Amino acid sequence: MEDVLVVGTGLIGTSAALALKSRGAHVHLRDTDPGTVRIAASLGAGTAEAPREAVDLAVVAVPPRLVPDVLAGLQAEGVARHYTDVASVKAGPQQDIIALACDTTCYVGGHPMAGGERSGPLGARPDLFEGCNWVLTPTPDTDTETLNSTLELVAMCGAVPVVMEASAHDRAVGLVSHAPHVVASLVATLLEQAEERAVSLAGPGVRDLTRIAASDPGLWVDILGANALVVADLLEELSTGLGDAVTGLRAMAATDEDKRGGGARTVEDLLRRGQSGRARISGKRGTRPEQYETVAVVIGDQPGELARLFTDASRAGVNVEDVRLEHSVGQPTGLVHLSVTRGLADVLSQALRRQGWRHR
Repeated sequence: MEDVLVVGTGLIGTSAALALKSRGAHVHLRDTDPGTVRIAASLGAGTAEAPREAVDLAVVAVPPRLVPDVLAGLQAEGVARHYTDVASVKAGPQQDIIALACDTTCYVGGHPMAGGERSGPLGARPDLFEGCNWVLTPTPDTDTETLNSTLELVAMCGAVPVVMEASAHDRAVGLVSHAPHVVASLVATLLEQAEERAVSLAGPGVRDLTRIAASDPGLWVDILGANALVVADLLEELSTGLGDAVTGLRAMAATDEDKRGGGARTVEDLLRRGQSGRARISGKRGTRPEQYETVAVVIGDQPGELARLFTDASRAGVNVEDVRLEHSVGQPTGLVHLSVTRGLADVLSQALRRQGWRHR
């Protein structure tokens, strides 16, 4: 792939452009906002100059509701030989694309499962998609050359291709992305009017849970609107569980011992089911969380401490599969959770102790 047109220079479009540029592609940028194009170009994502002839691939990086019209316009111009998009909802836009009589033989829907709280080109980075799933939703008549072109895009961005039907994709992302975003926002609303003293106690639990609530509300209205019924069904199912939790918790505060016991069993069952569901989420290279052990190391809030820890860990000859930092602003120490393959935690712990590190 030599020439690419990226239409939409927000977080995802600019990140894709940066990744393609780093792999040697010549990238053209287009957006209805000239300011974001200038920013993306200044970051090295490509050029604002229009291509002189049809490019190999056009990447449509606009909100889901705009994809059909933008794609129809691009095909009318004949700007590319192949087309794809990166919208987070697929079934509705695909139906509209067919209704607009777009050429679906040279089009593949796409959705990289990556993002960030910071929107716009200034939040972009070339490694945003590294190791992430990138869903592709070809139509029944998508030709092989177009699919291969899109697969090349995914590979150049360092992502992992997953081919699905559009409707199956929407049900899946409703479960793992869209409904959780609404839940995170609901939890965050509890903090809005809370006392400052209470909010100041926020630790990694509530920070992790509400992290995605910091995303652009306008963008998420578009996303949720395009997958509204799926998300509504999931939230309705969740509301049943919330009702059970409320009933169980109130029973735990009752004076009657039998009611307290029943309430405790209800809440424990909910927590156990949550633990079971969490364990199903795959980790690195499809492994399960239970295949890892975690070494929690106390770290001081001084320059160079993280670098020293990683250096000492590498000397132990143990590969660190994942890292999680637990630290609040202003605190003198924090915890670094190092995930390693099961059976190697003791090896790493002993090696770090010899280097003077403290464990929890």
